Amino acid sequence: MKRLGVNIDHIATVRNARGEQHPDPFFAASQVVKMGADSVTIHLREDRRHINDTDAKKICKLKKILVNLEISMNDQIVKNALRIKPDYICIVPENRKEITTEGGLNLEKNKKRLKNIIEKFKEAKIRTSLFINPTIKDIKLSKELNVDCVEIHTGRISNLVKLKKKYNTEFNRIKKSSILANKLNIEVHAGHGLDYKTAKILSKLKEIKEFNIGHFIIGESIFVGINKVIKKFKKICKWYDNCW
Repeated sequence: MKRLGVNIDHIATVRNARGEQHPDPFFAASQVVKMGADSVTIHLREDRRHINDTDAKKICKLKKILVNLEISMNDQIVKNALRIKPDYICIVPENRKEITTEGGLNLEKNKKRLKNIIEKFKEAKIRTSLFINPTIKDIKLSKELNVDCVEIHTGRISNLVKLKKKYNTEFNRIKKSSILANKLNIEVHAGHGLDYKTAKILSKLKEIKEFNIGHFIIGESIFVGINKVIKKFKKICKWYDNCW
């Protein structure tokens, strides 16, 4: 069965809209795990637009909760991550002008820098992942960089599904990339833009071990409650296993 990681960044977005203490991402982290999430994802962005340093520090200290910390290659953010010591690190591209992450890392351009950062996390015994586009080239470069996992950017297939356009080409790109990663002993995660429909489509790929979903879960929970949304995604995570 696939694991479900819940990104709680937008709990902080709602809190920050009023500049107050509620809703509290720290409380949210423990609650989503009680509701069935296998892990919690938070993104400590350079501009601290949602999760801040205090949030990250407190959440990463939670016992019996696996925390996946998304960070950029920024030197200070890397230092902070090494101090905080989350269970997992996912290195992502970051552009302060973007509304959300717009694609995978440019591995070729940043290979030397990434190698140095990954070595630091390896020394600290922090499991490390790269947020990448679904290409054979990026899978091979990820292997060279000696990462434990990759998270495949699913924004393109998610948009195609939402617009009711043909998505087979993109699905096959993700499939081929996932199969190669699996052969190279790189664990495959998937995230960005996932909703019920896209998650169900991608659940057919046994090579994908984890979905990381945030925006849709928080948005949908406004109408039906976060507990129901998490439970529905957990059913999707089990769905393909039950088809056999």
